[in-house]
Amino acid sequence: MMRLLIEGENGFEADVELADTFLKRFLGLMLRKGLPSGNALLLVPCSSIHTWFMGFPIDVVYLDRDNTVLKKETVHPWRIGSFVKGAGRILELNEGGAKRIQVGKQLFISFVEERRSQYEL
Repeated sequence: MMRLLIEGENGFEADVELADTFLKRFLGLMLRKGLPSGNALLLVPCSSIHTWFMGFPIDVVYLDRDNTVLKKETVHPWRIGSFVKGAGRILELNEGGAKRIQVGKQLFISFVEERRSQYEL
């Protein structure tokens, strides 16, 4: 199993689920009750979002292809996020989760491999 870790300045860190297929991006966080604290969803490629069929507000971070933060905003249920020129990826977090992320700064994304033995209990 593979997971992503995103890190930034000011101690920002999140375990990230990657939505890199049409279906995963389309479903996004729809119909979920929320995100566990410290978790996020990264939509790649993606330049805009909506919060239809969602029951909770989210912080949306618009990134360019180099993972530089172009804009961040809170989007409430049943709304459409901003169109941000140059955005190629979007990071979705719980409301308030992006407070330590700064516009103009770069986020660092790394793959973390989790290996589990078939014999572990």
